[in-house]
Amino acid sequence: MAQQLRPSKSASKKPKIDWSRREEADNFAHTVKLYRQGKIDHDNFRRFRLQHGAYGTRMTDDYAMVRIKIPAGQIYPHQLEKIAQLSEMYSIGSAHVSTRENMQLHWVVLEDVSEIMHSLADVGLTSREACGNTVRNVMCSPLSGVCNAEAFDSTPYALATARFLLRNPLNQSLPRKFKFNFSCCEKHGMTRIVDVGLIPQIKEFDGKKQRGFKIFLGGGLGNKSFVGHQLEDFTPEEDLLYTSIAVIQIFDRMGDRKNLARNRMRYLVDEMGWSKFKNLILKQRTLVRATQSVIIRLNINQKPNEIKRPISVSSESGSIPDGYARWLKTTTYKQKQEEYSAVFVTLESGDITANQLRAMAEITKEFSAEGFARNGFSQDIILRYVHESNLPKLYSRLLQAGLANSGSLTMASPVGCSGTSSCNLALTNSHRLAKEIQRKFLELKLDEDDDLRDATIKISGCPNSCGQHEIATIGFFGGGARVGKDMYPNYSMSLGGRFDDKSMLGVTCMRVPVKRTIPVILKIIELYKKNKQSDDTFSRWIDRIVHGNESSEIKSVEDMKKILSPLVIPPSKDDDPDFYADYGSDTSYHTMTGKGECAA
Repeated sequence: MAQQLRPSKSASKKPKIDWSRREEADNFAHTVKLYRQGKIDHDNFRRFRLQHGAYGTRMTDDYAMVRIKIPAGQIYPHQLEKIAQLSEMYSIGSAHVSTRENMQLHWVVLEDVSEIMHSLADVGLTSREACGNTVRNVMCSPLSGVCNAEAFDSTPYALATARFLLRNPLNQSLPRKFKFNFSCCEKHGMTRIVDVGLIPQIKEFDGKKQRGFKIFLGGGLGNKSFVGHQLEDFTPEEDLLYTSIAVIQIFDRMGDRKNLARNRMRYLVDEMGWSKFKNLILKQRTLVRATQSVIIRLNINQKPNEIKRPISVSSESGSIPDGYARWLKTTTYKQKQEEYSAVFVTLESGDITANQLRAMAEITKEFSAEGFARNGFSQDIILRYVHESNLPKLYSRLLQAGLANSGSLTMASPVGCSGTSSCNLALTNSHRLAKEIQRKFLELKLDEDDDLRDATIKISGCPNSCGQHEIATIGFFGGGARVGKDMYPNYSMSLGGRFDDKSMLGVTCMRVPVKRTIPVILKIIELYKKNKQSDDTFSRWIDRIVHGNESSEIKSVEDMKKILSPLVIPPSKDDDPDFYADYGSDTSYHTMTGKGECAA
């Protein structure tokens, strides 16, 4: 007989924050009509559309991608069900989980965007400021609150920051987009490659423990990328808001509004120099604290992370489906809460069908003791507070829904941006390549290889790094190349990127034709197996190569390039016509781009 945990008095399936404003949907519908009538010019409409979370779709003004903001990645069962419904009614029957914890609906008729906004308001969601030159979705590590290494749960601070900044006049017309990222610890976040990254920490002063953050400023990925700088040794929690406001104000005042290619905050930090920029921020924070401390506060709900509803603990001992041990090893994380695990549900390049969304909603209700899921940083969905006795049953349910792929916490789950499937700037179908790599890795059971577990593969369809290729162990960004008059899709490959406490950008190695990417990756793994030391992991071995510290036959990136070069020699089109087509295409490759809006 199943036992029951004690119900919580605060048990509820409804989110505590309603992010929506229904009048915005009506205003969007009215503005679309004015645009169609020629009463609003294209550039002004584009700014308005982006501010309301409707992204341009590849080579057309008639369709949009609707990006749904999911602050801190927290998403509830009824919200998943609503997105499933909307994907069938207005989109392509599936949704997409982005690398920034948003949910996206692609190929939406422009006139239907307002209908989606109305329906999102029914479940407390919004697309406002999910795009455009504003503060984007405030991210938070999906392990915040359950991480074994965290000082405290940063989720309440992320949600409070998101609520303070949403629709705030402070950030409605910044020089460029602006990103916050809260982490739980050094390992499980990307705090050094965003505009403002925050890691919780506790310091002791005069015998009293005080909460605060390590704050990193000026990081970011793109055509030119930078790793962020730590502002100060310790920023107390009462200074979190003042620091955030000060940074936004300095960027708003001094950021480059003319040069689109250089108007992210990281360029301002680079051009000014970190020391000067840091002093400006600290002076501006003093001014903000003195002039606004009485009238502004972060509304932080600091209730402890608790199990919010009753859930059965299974005592059944039935047969376990094949593949369970492999799935358990490569997708689950043991929480600091005894007997509970977080399960990383693996998706292919972030795609999830309407039926799978509904299945996830039911699975979340049945298995998560906190009653909601968290979107992750790697195009996945994380189910937390799953009792360890329920893991076999959960696996069976995920198997039925087609969501039981293993490898989400390994190299076998690559990140791929939307690429040519929808983005104006993309040069290659990075979205499809990520799926091809994932399928090949699972076929070869490389997800079970412990030596590969800490490595990553990330793919962008252009140099703008929406697929985060520069912080991957093996990263790729798309382009084109020629043999005579014939073009073929091509990737620039980098090695050695990482995003932990030793964050660094990958080192460029060589160009790899699209249809040779998988053979090249497998060859690198083969070389690792041949040359590794007894205690090596793949990422540690690559790290030594990019720093010139390896003692085997491959001592440098240049050595790696020489060994791999025979694999990337292009055949003639007559000998291998498939080589000249991208994944997902049956026609010869050619480049075609429009005005970019960066739809990762």
